[in-house]
Amino acid sequence: MNAPTQNSWLEAVADDIQDPAEQKAKALKIERETHKLEKRLCRQVGQAISEFNMIEEGDRIMVCMSGGKDSYGMLDILLKMKARAPVNFELIAVNLDQKQPGFPAEILPAYLKKMDIPFHIETQDTYSIVKDKIPEGKTMCSLCSRLRRGILYKVAGQLKCYKLALGHHRDDMLQTFFLNMFFGGKLKGMPPKLLSDNGEFMVIRPLAHVAEADLARWAEHRQFPIIPCTLCGSQDNLQRVQIGNMIREWQKKFPGRIENMFSALQHVVPSHLMDPELHDFKNLKITGKPNPEGDKAFDVESFEAPKVMAGLQGVQVVQL
Repeated sequence: MNAPTQNSWLEAVADDIQDPAEQKAKALKIERETHKLEKRLCRQVGQAISEFNMIEEGDRIMVCMSGGKDSYGMLDILLKMKARAPVNFELIAVNLDQKQPGFPAEILPAYLKKMDIPFHIETQDTYSIVKDKIPEGKTMCSLCSRLRRGILYKVAGQLKCYKLALGHHRDDMLQTFFLNMFFGGKLKGMPPKLLSDNGEFMVIRPLAHVAEADLARWAEHRQFPIIPCTLCGSQDNLQRVQIGNMIREWQKKFPGRIENMFSALQHVVPSHLMDPELHDFKNLKITGKPNPEGDKAFDVESFEAPKVMAGLQGVQVVQL
């Protein structure tokens, strides 16, 4: 253990004898920043709900809870939105206990009871199945995800919840886009709203516009009882982790890059890609008429940054 330096002793003393006025000013600043964060989170979730028509009158929504910061934050903000929403809807929190060794099964039920939130805990030993089927050192996420998805759809039907809310945020969506491009050979992301394969359920992602850093700050402020994932989250070599590190490094070197990339997901120009299923290149003909949306083939490319509202992590918002 390193011996404390003279500066560290002086800093500790300075903190203890800090002027009461300074302490009050610091507390007020923290309070203001927290209030701004809450408003931003509610505004961005409201934007996603409105923009993609995620929640409608009478909806009974199953909020999928993993015990991580994202699902806690999603439930917390949805409860705030529910209190002021222009439509009536129900929220039921659901957690899948996958019987991972050492999983603290009592934490989520205790929290949900304390918050007086309707909930259901589904217990299924998918952990043993995944460990049995996947060789040591290989990525478990794919099989784990498939098993989890099937169980959650079954539970949603039993609870008569035909919409399922997942806690994926803006950074998850960007990571998925790059994963598909780098390793899947396709331009495919993570949609904010998706119909299940059997057509019976709608999956919604209310955190689509929310930055992961904001969710981390909110979780710290709210002191959620976070449950670490020891099945997938412990695999440090995951491609998703590598992609996440790459994106954060880009953002560090070139501030605003995440906002630009996220904006690109919302402004797709099929005529300027190469997918004949999306644009009929084969039957494209010379018309002799000007096209305002056409290509200026010999012009110098100009890249305009998307409009960014100050303090809102680079996304535009709408008032509900």
